[in-house]
Amino acid sequence: MARIKTIIIGAAGRDFHNFNTVYRDNENYDVLAFTATQIPYINDRKYPAELAGKLYPKGIPIYDESELESLIKKYKVEQCVFSYSDVSHETVMHLASRCNAAGSDFVLISAEKTMVKSTKPVIAVCAIRTGSGKSQTSRAICASLKKMGKKVVAVRHPMPYGDLVKQAVQRFATYEDMKKHKCTIEEMEEYEPYTSRGMVIYAGVDYEKILRQAEKEADIIIWDGGNNDTSFYKPDMYVVVFDPLRAGHELKYHPGEINARMCDVAVINKEDSAKKEDIELVKKNIKQMAPKAIVIDAESPLLVSNPELIKGKKVLVIEDGPTLTHGGMKIGAGIVAAKQFNATPVDPRNYAVGTIKETFEKYPGIGILLPAMGYSDQQIKDLEETINKVPCDAVIIGTPIDLTKLVKIKKPAVRVEYNLKEISKPTLEELLKKKFS
Repeated sequence: MARIKTIIIGAAGRDFHNFNTVYRDNENYDVLAFTATQIPYINDRKYPAELAGKLYPKGIPIYDESELESLIKKYKVEQCVFSYSDVSHETVMHLASRCNAAGSDFVLISAEKTMVKSTKPVIAVCAIRTGSGKSQTSRAICASLKKMGKKVVAVRHPMPYGDLVKQAVQRFATYEDMKKHKCTIEEMEEYEPYTSRGMVIYAGVDYEKILRQAEKEADIIIWDGGNNDTSFYKPDMYVVVFDPLRAGHELKYHPGEINARMCDVAVINKEDSAKKEDIELVKKNIKQMAPKAIVIDAESPLLVSNPELIKGKKVLVIEDGPTLTHGGMKIGAGIVAAKQFNATPVDPRNYAVGTIKETFEKYPGIGILLPAMGYSDQQIKDLEETINKVPCDAVIIGTPIDLTKLVKIKKPAVRVEYNLKEISKPTLEELLKKKFS
């Protein structure tokens, strides 16, 4: 039989994992290309031969998603495999229509089919949308497990934006490790919350190899998901974070709805900022999709360094990049802090330069918040220049990392972080003790 001509539609993460677990060394398929979107600077390169396996001695080219129809027709592609996250169901079906109209089948692989089984217990922390609060939930779980005397190692959803061969298996224990691997701002936002607490976190491209290495130094492994993607590992406990500030999205976004339907524990975060009717809608949807899930009500209290610097002042508010761009959020830790301390946000759009200006043009819904984009050295320089051009009294940094380590901010700056505060029983710690003691 002829091999099935295949394209994997992705964004430098889930697409590579789907290839590694389903298509690599599978002689029934011929993967002719990957496509890329969402993340800048990830197309026009190859999935390297060193990672692609014996069937692809020249590697596999990566094209921009805009070329999808021409690729289908050029190579007579028989199936396109959708493999990225945090997109509406409508967007998924528009892509399906594009593929079908061009002559290709459209495929969605089940989450369980790509989950690698660990020899150690795995707790997966996933979400309904990017920016729901996975980070503070993961930190709370790690803190509880450490109190129980467990050695915890985290594995983060992939962000391989550089040399894929060098990034196949990455281990981060210190800030120096992040510098050594030339991490982007987006990567550091996910790794630093672990390393700053003395924990180890892995990431990379080949997640079976990553898992086998992590197992050597862990009693329990935390899967720290990206966007609203499903877990790459078979979990012993599936924790999913819901966001009542985007109530209803649990039914409207892929693959967040899959997480909702698979979850063992549903954490409804940010209840201190949400409307009562939106919290109730989320609970109703959880009951419909995952009736056996344990629901935990939670708040996200702010921790603001030096709040006197922003009280009543004109401020530039910087928030997590992906949360504002494809995540579509218009409110984050920084803007909540501005409201709490009666600060007035300054609109940065007229002062944006280079790639930051391009980001505002691509995502006009961002509004007056500045996304902390840093996928390249040039983008970090553009971010620094933009920050320093904005006329303001102070800067509010609502990103998970200390941005002042990467850019020189010429005005007073304060950091804002969310913490998880559970307000119902049972707590995560009680559930963890019951299952993993």
